[in-house]
Amino acid sequence: MMNEQVKQVVVVGGGTAGWLTAANLAQKFNSVESGAIQVTLVESPDIPTIGVGEGTWPTMRKTLAKLGISEADFLSKCNASFKQATKFVNWQQAPKNGINSHYYHLFTSINDPLDFNLAPYWKLGMIGDNNSYAETISMQAAICESGLAPKLITNREFEGVQNYAYHLDAGLFTDLLREHATTKLGVKHVSANVTDVNLDDDGYIINIHCDSVGVVLGEFFVDCTGFKSLLIGKALGIPFKSIDDTLLCDHALAIQVPYENEESSIASCTISTAQEAGWTWDIGLSNRRGTGYVYSSAHTSHERAEQVLRNYIGPQADQLESRLIKMNVGYREKFWHKNCFAIGLSAAFVEPLEASAIFLIEASANMLSELFPRDRHAMLAVEEKVNKSFKFRWDKTIDFIKMHYFLSKRTEPFWQDNKVLSTVPDTLLASLDSWKHQLITGYDFDNVYEPFPLDSYQYVLYGMGFDQTLTFNENSYTKQGFAQQQYNTVQDLTQKMQQQLPENRELLNKIAQYGFQKI
Repeated sequence: MMNEQVKQVVVVGGGTAGWLTAANLAQKFNSVESGAIQVTLVESPDIPTIGVGEGTWPTMRKTLAKLGISEADFLSKCNASFKQATKFVNWQQAPKNGINSHYYHLFTSINDPLDFNLAPYWKLGMIGDNNSYAETISMQAAICESGLAPKLITNREFEGVQNYAYHLDAGLFTDLLREHATTKLGVKHVSANVTDVNLDDDGYIINIHCDSVGVVLGEFFVDCTGFKSLLIGKALGIPFKSIDDTLLCDHALAIQVPYENEESSIASCTISTAQEAGWTWDIGLSNRRGTGYVYSSAHTSHERAEQVLRNYIGPQADQLESRLIKMNVGYREKFWHKNCFAIGLSAAFVEPLEASAIFLIEASANMLSELFPRDRHAMLAVEEKVNKSFKFRWDKTIDFIKMHYFLSKRTEPFWQDNKVLSTVPDTLLASLDSWKHQLITGYDFDNVYEPFPLDSYQYVLYGMGFDQTLTFNENSYTKQGFAQQQYNTVQDLTQKMQQQLPENRELLNKIAQYGFQKI
């Protein structure tokens, strides 16, 4: 077996997954220096980006800062906007008499519930004044309802009054990453279609053959070829494990909706609205809205799904084109095999309900750059760590997304089928069973790389009206005074910041004109 040092990494496939990974690796390797590990990205000139208006997690701010991309540049070049939450509309139950209900999954709360959890004091009626859980522990729900930004023009780049992420145009984000990676970080770009993937006698990839440039050599390969999975799937034969028996949605329809005018307000959150056979997304960019309907074709027709989406958008939808996307929901049985690591859609796809896709690309690129193996011998140990870590992360993500469906009280066939116990992971059922009479604690999260923290679970459980009885050991909640003080602080901050924070559109306009104050 050859055991040569890794000197050349080849990322196959562009898009967010490919360019974010290539940029991350080149930045870590300092590839602009001669003698450093080099990164080459091979990108087909014929494949468009799947992205339809993407949501991110707050981790993206750290990623952009690490890569040396200015926040002002990113916002303007990607038609990006600020995201502070997901607003879940009609998930708990269908509208009654035309009246919608909602809850928020926020990015900011008054404190970390691992340090002091306000949930039992709210649940037992000691604080809250009949406010929702989100309104009780954070001012961010009110900020989102008012369409306000998470920061002021005087805040520094990537810093805010509230925690925040972004909505972005995935195609423009790819363009920005490509330009930055090739001009600033030393990534070599090859525009070509892969025609062959060649293996040695030990089953390792030794090169790829491309239509316009011939052979591209490397010692390590990253598969970012999307659903085609040219390397990990086709060449290396790693099977795909479908989870369509757990997550029932298998199609998405997308429609881009222009704003009525240049000063139309921009939502401060992703709006996810439950529908008869799935849910619609509504993401406000600076120049348009990205909307779509994620649904189960076993519970509705494509024609009916399109009508539901157009009804959601309103009369404006009559002139707009739709795009149908088939979703292969599941993951590879291994994400890393031999000298190949799959990142993005080639590794897994779980429906976009909690915007986990780009976060898990970031997490993959970070883990690869931190544990990057120097040679084939070192790859074996890293392969085991990566496969174990990402199997855990994907399983946890699937549990978390399934929980939204399982807790719903909607009565349409799609929603009822999501409550059939055979569709629900045993790990989720066990957790929910224990939480019926027990507060969620840090002991429910035994891995440092949990994708969703304790806070996230509480937003969903309490937003969905989860039946939790905490009267057992009620006397142990003795810090009612401190809890009331925390609640009062939230209410005071809510009033204060509603007067101080600008609207999303207003802040984005100012940033485009003046930029942020320099650090």
